[in-house]
Amino acid sequence: MERNEAIKTESAMAGEPGGDEASRGKAPERANTRANTRKVFVKTYGCQMNVYDSERMEDALTQGGYVRTDRMEDADLVLLNTCHIREKAAEKVYSEIGRIRRLKEARAKNGGKLTLGVTGCVAQAEGEEIFRRAPVVDLVAGPQTYHDIAAMVARAEGGEKVIETEFEIEEKFAKLPAPTRQQTIARGVAGFLTVQEGCDKFCTFCVVPYTRGAEVSRPASQIIEEALRMVDAGVKEITLLGQNVNAWHGSDDGNGNGGAMRLGDLLHRLAEISGVERLRYTTSHPIDMDDGLIDAHRDIGKLMPYLHLPVQAGSDRILKAMNRHHTAAEYLDIIERVRKARPDIAISGDFITGFPGESDEDFEATMEIVRAVNYASAFSFKYSPRPGTPGAELEDQVPEEVKGERLARLQELLGEQQQAFNRDCIGRTIDILLEKKGRHEGQLIGRSPWLQSVVVEGDLSEIGHMLTVKVASSGPVSLLAERV
Repeated sequence: MERNEAIKTESAMAGEPGGDEASRGKAPERANTRANTRKVFVKTYGCQMNVYDSERMEDALTQGGYVRTDRMEDADLVLLNTCHIREKAAEKVYSEIGRIRRLKEARAKNGGKLTLGVTGCVAQAEGEEIFRRAPVVDLVAGPQTYHDIAAMVARAEGGEKVIETEFEIEEKFAKLPAPTRQQTIARGVAGFLTVQEGCDKFCTFCVVPYTRGAEVSRPASQIIEEALRMVDAGVKEITLLGQNVNAWHGSDDGNGNGGAMRLGDLLHRLAEISGVERLRYTTSHPIDMDDGLIDAHRDIGKLMPYLHLPVQAGSDRILKAMNRHHTAAEYLDIIERVRKARPDIAISGDFITGFPGESDEDFEATMEIVRAVNYASAFSFKYSPRPGTPGAELEDQVPEEVKGERLARLQELLGEQQQAFNRDCIGRTIDILLEKKGRHEGQLIGRSPWLQSVVVEGDLSEIGHMLTVKVASSGPVSLLAERV
């Protein structure tokens, strides 16, 4: 996504904010005794889009005879699906490669073989450098090449050093195999669906335009077809994904001959699908919040009252230096219009402290916009220069201790607002979608309309059902509820 951070996703269900990596692969284990039962372990770093990409790579690899495993030690193929948003992201990958090298060497001593691939944004950004620094790697593949992943793996298994980093997003989505019904079922009742990739905004702090390419929208017909397959497999909640998801545009007949569509139109179309209970989308850019999308929040009951709309800073001077294309006042006007359309909506955001040149007055402007919006949740990080971005070349870099002090103050305010929002939910009667078992026996976890985790007593057979509950208490990031 566009933000200067990463999201941890613990399964193929709805994303849980709060970390920067997640291991993928939950299939039952089977003895690796035949070539057609080779196992793949995918470790996913970063945002929900990377989780979606990991799932699609797994889908493609099933055609090459692979099944998933959640144990790296059992894998014949390990893929590191990487994120390049955070500082030192590449170094984390190289550290992980070092651990896998030892596993690969031990496997070779016993006459076995382990193939290692690096995919995702670090692969796109580093390219050949990965082979130079880590010769143990067999495959380097950028985010737009996953439709060829099975063929690339076959070449790597044959001894070739494979590198593919070309941008062919249209080919990617047209050629990726559809997941089987069983695969979709295994991923849960809440699923991700990528509708848009890439970014044309060129914020000066962000690497996405360089690692994901220009903004490209998937055809509406392709998106609706995938949504229908998801619903057929039991998915009840669909989250539309994109680096700038609200920049999505298409035609209503899918081949360019129909009327023009924007994201609001697409949401209307998806809401008409029987079996879709809930819709969400992330991540949005303020300049693409058009009237049609705002009206969709008013008119579509299945569209959840939650909007993640990054602002990054509250100072117009810093926003201009970031190349955000909007002012603080314009951002606040969008928030006001959205709240007028959907009064119960929860607003989430992204913030960066210590962007080059940020003064005390600039930071106070950020604190003021936080107070004005009153966020239900947010992500906030110190600015970290990303190689190759304009921000990294700017003078007047802010000292780390100043960044840290500002971040602590910002996070304290954001935390107070989030806890206040959660407390305000106490006593409300809401509908939740039960997604998975809880930490303790007899507990289930569902999602509120505002994306909070809600813990309630229940039986595993109820997963996938909507349940009406009354919120009894709240914690910093979750709610405890009772059945109504």
